[in-house]
Amino acid sequence: MADRLGWSFCDLDSEVEQAISMSIADYFAQAGETAFRDREQEAVERICRRTGQVIATGGGVVLRQRNLDRLKQAGVVVCLAASEQTIVERTAADTGRPLLNRPDRLQVIRNLLAQREPQYRQADIRLDTEGRTAAATAAELWEILRREGWLDGNDPGQSGQQKL
Repeated sequence: MADRLGWSFCDLDSEVEQAISMSIADYFAQAGETAFRDREQEAVERICRRTGQVIATGGGVVLRQRNLDRLKQAGVVVCLAASEQTIVERTAADTGRPLLNRPDRLQVIRNLLAQREPQYRQADIRLDTEGRTAAATAAELWEILRREGWLDGNDPGQSGQQKL
């Protein structure tokens, strides 16, 4: 999407790692989840001050309503959805996810999805990525943004509030 929009791409986890000068997994192990969520919230605040970017967040960023509200204020929030099994497959080789580095990964994912679903429902757009490539997902998202009026610079549901 960033390429298609001509914008920069920002990975929230990379921003956090840069700020803490270590991997999220190491920080999580040393300082705990609450401290990580504090650093994540600080990064959301910093990132949302910038414009012309697509931001990739981890799924837990929504655990703090303040993060979700700030992201929505800054732009369009898109929830990329997939089945529990697909998430297991997509994250199988990723050892940098402290909450998923357990033998019962499928059950952990089920629990996390159930816990976070109320926040995920607050996204402006929910897009099923099941069986789709990143390119196909971006093309569909582009079409949704165009059709819903997000690409003309206005949020169709917010009386002209600037979004894209």
